[in-house]
Amino acid sequence: MKRLRIVGYAIAAVCGLVVTTAASPSLAAPAGRAHPAAARPAAAAGTGTGYWHTDGAQLVDATGAPVRMTGINWFGAETGNYLPHGLWARNYRDMVDQMAGLGYNTLRLPYSNEMLKAGSTPNGIDYNKNPDLAGLTGLQILDKVIGYAGSKGMRVILDRHRPDSAQQSPLWYTPAYPESVWIDDWKTLARHYAGNTTVIGADLHNEPHAVQGGTGSCWGCGSTATDWRLAAERAGNAILSANPDLLIIVEGIDCVPDTGDPQCGWWGGNLSGARQYPVRLDVPDRLVYSAHEYATSVSRQPWFDDPSFPDNLPALWDHFFGYLEEEDIAPVLVGEFGSTLQDPRDGQWLAALMRYMGTGTGGMDFTYWSLNPNSGDTGGILQGDWTSVDTKKQAYLDPYLIPPVPPTGAAGAHPGG
Repeated sequence: MKRLRIVGYAIAAVCGLVVTTAASPSLAAPAGRAHPAAARPAAAAGTGTGYWHTDGAQLVDATGAPVRMTGINWFGAETGNYLPHGLWARNYRDMVDQMAGLGYNTLRLPYSNEMLKAGSTPNGIDYNKNPDLAGLTGLQILDKVIGYAGSKGMRVILDRHRPDSAQQSPLWYTPAYPESVWIDDWKTLARHYAGNTTVIGADLHNEPHAVQGGTGSCWGCGSTATDWRLAAERAGNAILSANPDLLIIVEGIDCVPDTGDPQCGWWGGNLSGARQYPVRLDVPDRLVYSAHEYATSVSRQPWFDDPSFPDNLPALWDHFFGYLEEEDIAPVLVGEFGSTLQDPRDGQWLAALMRYMGTGTGGMDFTYWSLNPNSGDTGGILQGDWTSVDTKKQAYLDPYLIPPVPPTGAAGAHPGG
């Protein structure tokens, strides 16, 4: 499914895993400390009206009312199936109904540029269960899913997860899918969903990161070829030229030595460089930063072995991404976080993270990874039958979910969807 993660500068490959040999600075914090957003007053439930924009670190709807993403990832369209997974087992409407019923108000839908190519035929689907999807392209299937999600009051983030269907990339481009294709495909999607207020955001590229030897994505280094912050500006502004209503979601990287930061995080998880080198967009109030955060069962990191764990975690999160909300700079979406809960520390980590993100519409936005039980790193909210809910995982999230409220009339459905 996902990734090897670099967590330090001095690295050694052991059995295909990347491990750190660099010591981390102490980042201890008091137990039970909540993110400042948790203290903001809650507003009406649901996902608001019209398109969303930002007001400092708060997301608001078209009327200015505070809203919040409390969502989930449903992956598969980024793979060689070219559609969300599980449609071999269930009807897509039933799956959306279940997600909305569990309280998830936002869908993060990964896709690949390859999915958009002619000849990328969706496969791995039971058409007896999904007869209205027969003969459709991957994008047309996403239209169906998005249209139905909108009818339930859910919002959707499109996540460019991979260039091709085989694997993720440390940079936003590859030889087969250069930057021009990445940007052109984003502009095509922005136009395609223009006027459809179900689709609120574009997550530009999943988990940019460095690679062993110092190549890959950087933040603030100034290179057109490798500076992810500059690339995000180019793509974000191109998307806004095609659809100025979309939120532009920019993930972090893992290591930002160009800012003097000695601490590395998860792929896509380190936004410490955004203080010195913020993303600049031509349309105001459209920028959302995004970080990914995982448990020790996914990959062991030094902070899980700190004697002060889990009390050390809030200061770590402040450093990597929380300061952006604490200082009212921009909203942060924790776009991926998840766990098998196999290690006892995983439950401590997840409980601490949920407290940190806070409750109500003033809390930090999140989309849990994932609905799918076939995530090798984390498993899913659904169990292996693609129907039963993992109630242990769901119980951690339940107090923080803001359920969607179905719109009146047909608002939210994509034309023709």
